[in-house]
Amino acid sequence: MPNKYPALKIGGDPNKREKGIYKMMSGIGAHEVIIETPHHIEDVFYLEDKVVEEMLWVYRERIIELMKNPHFQYVLIFKNRGIVAGASLSHSHSQLIATPLVPKRVEEELEGSKEYFELKGKCLFCNIVEQEIALEERLLWEDENFISLCPFASCFPYEMCILPKRHYSDFREIKKSEIKSLARILKKCITSLDKILPHIPYNYIIHTSPSSRPNLEFYHWHLEIIPRLTRVAGFEWGTGFYINYITPEEAAKYLTQLQSSPISLR
Repeated sequence: MPNKYPALKIGGDPNKREKGIYKMMSGIGAHEVIIETPHHIEDVFYLEDKVVEEMLWVYRERIIELMKNPHFQYVLIFKNRGIVAGASLSHSHSQLIATPLVPKRVEEELEGSKEYFELKGKCLFCNIVEQEIALEERLLWEDENFISLCPFASCFPYEMCILPKRHYSDFREIKKSEIKSLARILKKCITSLDKILPHIPYNYIIHTSPSSRPNLEFYHWHLEIIPRLTRVAGFEWGTGFYINYITPEEAAKYLTQLQSSPISLR
């Protein structure tokens, strides 16, 4: 459904313009809320797998539909849980925003992975998957379709990333069988976080290739999970460096141990 307070609005003229050295445009796009369940609960990940699978398939369907609009270059799927993470509603929901340009952070990912491909002749994300499976020290869970891991040099405590093993850059290409795998592995990631701190605030985002670049040989779509256990303050804003009190190797070991224990959200 449309967001009641949209960051960007459908319709109108982008009105690209310049004022001296500055470039501007109007906030044209789309902003939707994805209601994950009719039940009034805080997080959909405590329901059966089928509900999570349906939610993920809706992500795909909405991206497909919005990418048909020639004014939209990118669709970002994201979820905020908890006030600290930016959520204003307690009912389990996700959001999507379609933008008229590719976000800067996504462009930086694309440029960096392209440079790696040109230098090494291999996909960076394929190499990450291969190396993390071989080393195991940051690996969380894997199946035939996906791996989840605590990224090397993580910025935030217990930060996680889910990567497809199959090489494809566009989330729209995900198969039904892969949706089932993704639902299971995403549930494991989120429920393990709640064993660290019940009702832990977090964000997750899906990065996929832009609508105009659907089949990239150097990129994988991926899902990033960012627990909000620390604050970004002056040092981080001023330097781009992040203070993380736990190494990804220690975080991975702890999370996999926690997943085997019962969970309580009281």
